[in-house]
Amino acid sequence: MSHEPIQTVGQQYRRRSWAEPYKIKMVEPIRMMSRPEREAAMREAGYNTFLLKSEEVYIDLLTDSGTSAMSDWQWAGMMLGDEAYAGSKNFYNLEAAVRKHYTHRHVIPTHQGRGAEHLLSQIMIKPGDVVPGNMYFTTTRFHQEHAGASFVDVIIDEAHDPAVILPFKGNVDLAKLERVLTENPGKVPYVCLAATVNMAGGQPVSMANARAVKELCSRHHVPVMCDATRAVENAYFIQQREDGYKDKPVDEILREFCSLTDGATMSGKKDPLVNIGGWLSVNDDKIAEQARNLVVVYEGLHTYGGMAGRDMEAMARGIEEAVQDDHIRARIGQVEYLGELLQDWGIPIVLPVGGHAIYLDARRFYPEMPQTSFPAQTLAAELYLDSGVRAMERGIVSAGRNQKTGDHYYPKLEMVRLTLPRRVYTQAHMDVVAESVQAVYQNPNKPAGMKMVYEPEALRFFQARFEPL
Repeated sequence: MSHEPIQTVGQQYRRRSWAEPYKIKMVEPIRMMSRPEREAAMREAGYNTFLLKSEEVYIDLLTDSGTSAMSDWQWAGMMLGDEAYAGSKNFYNLEAAVRKHYTHRHVIPTHQGRGAEHLLSQIMIKPGDVVPGNMYFTTTRFHQEHAGASFVDVIIDEAHDPAVILPFKGNVDLAKLERVLTENPGKVPYVCLAATVNMAGGQPVSMANARAVKELCSRHHVPVMCDATRAVENAYFIQQREDGYKDKPVDEILREFCSLTDGATMSGKKDPLVNIGGWLSVNDDKIAEQARNLVVVYEGLHTYGGMAGRDMEAMARGIEEAVQDDHIRARIGQVEYLGELLQDWGIPIVLPVGGHAIYLDARRFYPEMPQTSFPAQTLAAELYLDSGVRAMERGIVSAGRNQKTGDHYYPKLEMVRLTLPRRVYTQAHMDVVAESVQAVYQNPNKPAGMKMVYEPEALRFFQARFEPL
């Protein structure tokens, strides 16, 4: 597979076509419901795409979490599940794969990524602590705040501007980070380094920035914990964009990046190509011992952590497949394909295109709509009504409320995320999505927005209900 230009008649150049590095062996039928059916489904779901039934969805771009298609090799591994309660051989296969590619010594399995976030927060955070990170993520910040800490955003300012184009828009602002470390001695349990940065549009962190963060934190005796959910995608961007890495394979870049961290929380439902599972990996012996003790209380024994043996085997094999250059090139290539279509048609999206999703800029879709009328929530609903495509709000609803004041957080980015599952859809599906986005953007009858009629106490974007204004 090549992305290189080829010479054609008249010395003109074009990019050569490429295809996914797999062939389809099994299919799942889908259907688009009629417009009246979609309208009824949207009303029943309270205009929240999370509350739609999957059978009501035509193309599901809600999330890439647990929605990937597994390979024949992974399915074969499922038949080798060792379901022993303790000491499953599949755990040791998973442990070996994590150590090989993510470098950390100790591996504590969990049922998914937020289980790892919970363990880390309960072990390392005490009330009054401050946790710096390169932009918040919803569940990560919740666990940090639930344990008594305050989150401080130390990402570069450009990450909050959807129109700014930088190769590594997820980078930590070192001056911001040093200020937090200096002003809070003894109160920073760790720095959370996300790679890539989901809420910024799937933006990567450079190797140089990760190394500088590690050096700064070492001077202050503060560990660096990586949100490694999409670290393979981050490694691909380093290969493509950072000097000195063009000829290095993605798996080698991933190991180098992770070696600059002291541990990681991981949702295996993303990069590792499985439908459930995760882990907490650390180098520190004491933290590992505490995690093994705590995982028994909340997740399961330290050699299964809420997963079946077959799930651990599928994840161990998925880790090996995820770092293959052909796979990650095609995975991100499909995201780029959708992004290029939308850019060609003048659709406002977050730039540059990130690794796992296209982020529509809802503010520019509805420039007259106040943020308190939930532009991104409105846009996600309109997209479903147009075509049956399910997307996710990533704006004021996802940002939630300040636990102390009760006020909304007002993020600068008000986005709708079109998240591409791995190895699931074809380019034809992407064409349908792009045409639907274009239709909604060009529709002269702009909606007035939404009002929230039910708000859960925590992580409201999952279950909140709305009505059109």
